[in-house]
Order: sequence, then C-alpha cells, then structure tokens
Amino acid sequence: MKPRARSRSGPRTFPIAQPIGTEAARRAAWDRLSREIRRCQLCPLGRTRTQAVVYRGSLAPRIVFVGEAPGAEEDRQGIPFVGRAGQRLDRAIERLQLSTDEYGVLNVLKCHPPRNRFDPSAARTCRPYLERQLALLAPEILVPLGRSALRTLEPGAPAILLAAGYPRPGGPPRIFPLLHPAATLRSRRWAERWDRDVGALGSWLAGGSKNAYHPTV
Repeated sequence: MKPRARSRSGPRTFPIAQPIGTEAARRAAWDRLSREIRRCQLCPLGRTRTQAVVYRGSLAPRIVFVGEAPGAEEDRQGIPFVGRAGQRLDRAIERLQLSTDEYGVLNVLKCHPPRNRFDPSAARTCRPYLERQLALLAPEILVPLGRSALRTLEPGAPAILLAAGYPRPGGPPRIFPLLHPAATLRSRRWAERWDRDVGALGSWLAGGSKNAYHPTV
C-alpha cells in the first residue's frame, strides 16, 4: 500500500483501508502479519533484539497510539509500552476513559534499537509492516507519541512541541500528536505539558473546544 504524495497545501498521512472480510479473516491476516514481523531479519536490529514487539490492544480500535521504538523492557516482554513510559501512557488512557476494545498501542520500529536511539533506516524497513498493521486495524484516529512517530505519519508536520495537543488537518485517519511519555519522566515541565495535552485530546474526542487546528499548521 503506497501513501498518497504530499503537497505543500496539506499533510500526508497513511491511507487506511476498511477492515478486510469477516472478523475471522481479519484475525487470520493479522496473525500472519504478526508472525512475519516476529521472524523479520531485514535490518541489523533483527540480530540484536531479544524479540520483535508487535502490538497490544483491540483488533478493531477507534484509536491507535503510535510510539517510536520498543525499550529494553518491551524487548524483554515482547509487548509495547510496558515500562515506566507505558505506565504513564496507561494512566492517560484511563483518564481518557477508553475501554479495552477502543484502542491499541504499537511502535514504528518493531525491534529495540541500541541505546534507545530511533533508527531512521530501520524505520524505512519497518514502514511496510506499519502500513499493513494500520490497514488491518483501520482506526479513526492515530496518536503519534513523540517527534519520530509524528514525522513517520506526517513527514511535513511541524516540530512536536508545536504540534502536540492539537489535531492535525487532513485524514482519515485523523492525527492528534502528543509528546512521548518517556519525556515526561525526565522533566516536570514536560509532565505538565503532557497532562495538559492529554486533557486537550479528551476534550477533542468528546467534541469540545480543541477541534480547531493549531495556527502553526
């Protein structure tokens, strides 16, 4: 699946297909894709990981949170966002009052990069997996967590500190960026920003005042 070309008049986002066939057919296609990801050796990260990290959540989500890369704990367990940053994300999900069948969580990179440094080359290799995951999940809303996730979904987006907390133009799917929750663990300032932006996301989901675009788009 090839994303639409982006012009300067609007953002480029991932095209999302309707879920294929029956629920059983979608589950079978998802299981095949998950096995393919777990076996992948297409880039050097496949040789250094403990295991690939595929997804957690509903297979028919309204919202998918898109992180940048698995951390060490995720690499150990094979589940995205299970470390301290994941705990911060889970508290935000509870605050948003999302039920377990409404959301999912995944990463752009499927393998833990050394020193937790996002690898753009590996991201290009992983991109077809991400596209296929999102095509099967068919969410209404994508919430990129951090700069690299936002730029993967929308290469022409402004800096994450400008974009976070506001819906992006375009879609479907709609994009609503947030800071990466790991950043909030290192800075009280970013923790306060995170709380404010999560509140803005909640208001937007409820049809509140944050439906307007940020003036810097």
